[in-house]
Amino acid sequence: MTTVPSLQRGSLGARWRLPFWWLVAVLTLRLSAADWPMFRGQPSLAGTSTAKLPTSLVLKWRFKTGGPVKSSPAIVGDRVYFGAGDSNLFCVHLADGSQIWKFTSDGLIESSPLVLDNRVYFGSDNTNFFALDATTGKELWRYGVEDKILSSPNWVQPGGPETRSVLIGAYDFKLYSLNAATGKTNWVFETGNYINGSPAIGSGMTAFGGCDAVIHVLGLEKGEKIREIPAGAYIAASGALVDAKLYVGHYENAFLCVDLKEGKVLWTYKDRAFPYFSSPAVTADFVVVGSRDKRLHCIKRSDGTGVWTFATRGKVDSSPVVADGKVLVGSDDGRLYMVSLADGKELWNYEIGQPVQSSPAVVDGHVVVGSEDGYVYCFGAK
Repeated sequence: MTTVPSLQRGSLGARWRLPFWWLVAVLTLRLSAADWPMFRGQPSLAGTSTAKLPTSLVLKWRFKTGGPVKSSPAIVGDRVYFGAGDSNLFCVHLADGSQIWKFTSDGLIESSPLVLDNRVYFGSDNTNFFALDATTGKELWRYGVEDKILSSPNWVQPGGPETRSVLIGAYDFKLYSLNAATGKTNWVFETGNYINGSPAIGSGMTAFGGCDAVIHVLGLEKGEKIREIPAGAYIAASGALVDAKLYVGHYENAFLCVDLKEGKVLWTYKDRAFPYFSSPAVTADFVVVGSRDKRLHCIKRSDGTGVWTFATRGKVDSSPVVADGKVLVGSDDGRLYMVSLADGKELWNYEIGQPVQSSPAVVDGHVVVGSEDGYVYCFGAK
C-alpha cells in the first residue's frame, strides 16, 4: 500500500504539503470508521471491530430471501448489503430491514459483497463478477471468468486513486486484479487449483491459499510472485494477514502462522482431527477460529498454544468477529453465539434453527448475519 506523505505544520491548504486526494482519503476513512464494508471488515481480513456491544442482544428484524444465505453482509452507513441463494443481491435499511433495492444476477451468490466508493462488488457461481451502483443497484459493469466465484472481493490502492483495484479469486484457478472503476484487467495470476477463499492484503502484498495446498504471496501492482509456501494440505478458508504473517487453517486439521517475508511456518496448532473452513479473527494477543470439530478455538498469537475452546453442537464454518472483548460466531447447530474473548465463557446465544455459515457483520449496536433458512437477521441492544 502507498505510504501517507509526511505532513508539514501549518494551516490547511497551501502550507500543508499533502496531495488533495490524500486529504479526501483520510476524511473518508474517518467518516466510515464505524462501517463493516466487506467480508472480515477490512482488507487484512482480521475480523475485528471497534464497535461497542452489550452482553445481551435482541432480534431487531429479519429479512426473507428466496434461498439460503451463506454470503456475509456488508454494512455501510444506514444500509446492509448481502447476497442469497436465490441469485439476488439485496440492499436493505439497517434500522428496520426494509428493502431498498435488489439486483438479480445470473447465479447463486455465496460471495460476500464489498462496498467501496458507492459501488457494490460481488461474484456469482455462474462465472461473473459484478459492480453495481450502491445507491440504486444499477449494474455498472461485469467481468466474466471461467468458473464459479465463491471468493469474496478485496481491494487495494497501490498508487493514486486511479489505481484503486478489486481482487477476486475463482474456481478457474486464477486470482484477478480489476480496475475498480472500469472493470478493466490489471493482471491475472494462475494457481494450480480452485481458489475458494479471499485474498488478504497487508504489508504491501496479498496472500491466499488454495486447493493446490500452497500459500501464494504476490505483489499488488503487477501481481508478480513473491514466493510460494507449501501448506501441507488444501486451503478452503481465507487467511488473515497481520504484521506480514498469514494466519490460516487447512483441510488436514491444522492451523498455521506463516511468516510471509521469511517464507516459513512459525507455528502450527493442532487439536482434534477436523478441518478448518472458518477464517480467523486476529487481535493483538489472540487468534480465534472455528473448526469442523464443532468448537471455537482461541490460540495465543505469539506461539500457537491453545488458550480456550468453546463447544457448540455443530460444525463452525462461520468466521468469528471480535468486538468489545466479545466473540460473535455462527454454528451449524442453528445458533449465533457471543462468548467472552478473555475466557471463552458463553455470554449469549440466539437459536435460529438452521445452520449459520454466514459470518457476522458488526457495527456499533448491531450484529447482522445470514442463515440457511433464507433469512438475514439483525440483532441489537434491548
